[in-house]
Amino acid sequence: MIRKIIQIDESKCNGCGACAEACHEGAIGMVNGKAKLLRDDYCDGLGDCLPACPMDAIAFVEREAAPYDEAAVLAAKAQKKQSASGGCPGSKAKLLRPTGDTDNSQLSATAAPVSSQLTQWPAQIKLMPVTAPYYNGADLLIAADCTAYAYGNFHNEFMKNRITVIGCPKLDSVDYTEKLTAILQANDIKSVTLARMEVPCCGGLERAAKEAVRASGKSIPFRTVVISTDGRVI
Repeated sequence: MIRKIIQIDESKCNGCGACAEACHEGAIGMVNGKAKLLRDDYCDGLGDCLPACPMDAIAFVEREAAPYDEAAVLAAKAQKKQSASGGCPGSKAKLLRPTGDTDNSQLSATAAPVSSQLTQWPAQIKLMPVTAPYYNGADLLIAADCTAYAYGNFHNEFMKNRITVIGCPKLDSVDYTEKLTAILQANDIKSVTLARMEVPCCGGLERAAKEAVRASGKSIPFRTVVISTDGRVI
């Protein structure tokens, strides 16, 4: 499509990096000491970078360019934020087993034949990658931390054959909406199930999940399951 987009005159660029810092979408980066427009679809065409350049090296042009992709920008921001938060080896994304596949071989003779149905790692919303192969075509379970402890058969009834992400808005003191929105926008999620406790503080997780589905712009089937504190589905 023909649209307005920035153009950087590298002959004028002094490599200060001010434009890259001013670009909230991450469209501009520094390459070999010069500012570069890295991705057309990250540039929203609003030009926050223009006044930041001390060398007048940036201007608007109209040319053939990919449309602005807000979903890709949000996903990249969330991924960058996650990477900056730690780089803990334990947060590395990995597939534990194909959905529905169980292995009881390590259970002792006296143990009940119950296997974990967690199919991926990590599981905490704050640590989840925005994009991963296991999301594609997946049914997503967004669960409050306490649900698996309160409901005895939670793994088999709710986690089985789903990708599970967990969180507690009261303890984490964060709004999960942006992260969940980025995950839904960047992947082919088939459905979303929200499992929460009956307590009021779980309302924050439900609101974040519903808003993420709405903000994703996709028609994703959504349902809420409420667990009582004495371990019943209500």
